[in-house]
Amino acid sequence: MKIYIDADASPVQNEVIHIAKEYQLAVVMVKSISHYSHDPLPDHVSVQYVDKGAEMADFKIMSVVEKDDIIITQDYGLASMLLGKGCYVMHHKGFYYSEKNIDQLLSSRHASAQARRAGYRTKGPKPFTTEDREKFSTSLSKLIERISEN
Repeated sequence: MKIYIDADASPVQNEVIHIAKEYQLAVVMVKSISHYSHDPLPDHVSVQYVDKGAEMADFKIMSVVEKDDIIITQDYGLASMLLGKGCYVMHHKGFYYSEKNIDQLLSSRHASAQARRAGYRTKGPKPFTTEDREKFSTSLSKLIERISEN
């Protein structure tokens, strides 16, 4: 089992790296080459860079993940496809994507996109808080423990 991060806009990279180390899991951050960094990373972390483009990280993640891997993403479309591959998928706000909630999430995204195209203003995401960060960390740890028990 590995943990993959759709990393271009993920605010929880440090939390994932820390928790993965505790559980001795590898972390793979997938990000655009436009976010290239020379910053050193711990031994259990690697970065896979992809070309610039709206869906390039998604395509890369889909091509390398395996059943039972954990993926952190805020992309509902990617989450839907990953669920079909038997992966565990989490949002950085700490909730899990599942067969029970993915249709509603995709429908809400579609409705918001239609409203924006029609000229309506929709609310953006709320600011990411310390509480969100703590909720994410707790949720990720619980998920890893649940998977490890099986």
